[in-house]
Amino acid sequence: MAQWIAFTQNGKSGFGQIEGDRVAVYEGDMFAETLRTNTVLEIKDVVIDLPCRPGKLIALWNNYHAQAAKQNLSIPAEPLYFIKASTSYTAHESNVPAPTAYSGRVVYEGELGIVIGRRCKSVNEEEAKQAIFGYTCINDITALDLISKDASFAQWTRAKSFDGFGVIGPAIATGLDWSALNVKTLVNGRERQSYPCNDMIFSPEKIVHAISQDMTLEKGDVIACGTSLGVLPMKPGTIVEVHIEGIGILRSQYGAGTTE
Repeated sequence: MAQWIAFTQNGKSGFGQIEGDRVAVYEGDMFAETLRTNTVLEIKDVVIDLPCRPGKLIALWNNYHAQAAKQNLSIPAEPLYFIKASTSYTAHESNVPAPTAYSGRVVYEGELGIVIGRRCKSVNEEEAKQAIFGYTCINDITALDLISKDASFAQWTRAKSFDGFGVIGPAIATGLDWSALNVKTLVNGRERQSYPCNDMIFSPEKIVHAISQDMTLEKGDVIACGTSLGVLPMKPGTIVEVHIEGIGILRSQYGAGTTE
């Protein structure tokens, strides 16, 4: 198992593997050929960046049995998904600005994220499994009241795509068994979500297989697997931590600024 991060130090970008409190610096392409350098840095001396630069962030809705049961939703026949704008992406330890053009409920959603490691289109499930590079943590923030504000059109894109509403990181972990993972979300230090990933309706390989029938997935693309019970509104100043053992703790603060 390895944990990959991207970082900035003294204005210079790099990437490497976490080794305790340090990061071993690598060169090359994280998703292809890498070469370990002789440089090892203290994590406290670097700024953790987005672990990858997704061409697209795709996110699922209604992908957990427990959440579907609570909301009295039928089990979907295929993955239900939307895309978040690239300007919504933000990294670990980010300050997520509160929208100025919207005053309704804003909720956190702690999720497991799939990171694609190779270009794939119309793949079968085994090929889809091989196309998964690793997993990361996601906070899929949502302006909840916008989705159904207009009865004639569900506004998923707007509700999901305010600046900072796609928190990703801190690392990409490889070699994990996704079915053994558990997602925990702490809000101001209090546990609000704790659910097993093996409660997914569609497994990661099924998700990648299905989406690849519709669109080409490129290396670095990220797919958020959906969330489960415990989603609640946030107030300005709220600190949200998404914990997934083996990946790390993704931390952000909501309402630290504003966006138009």
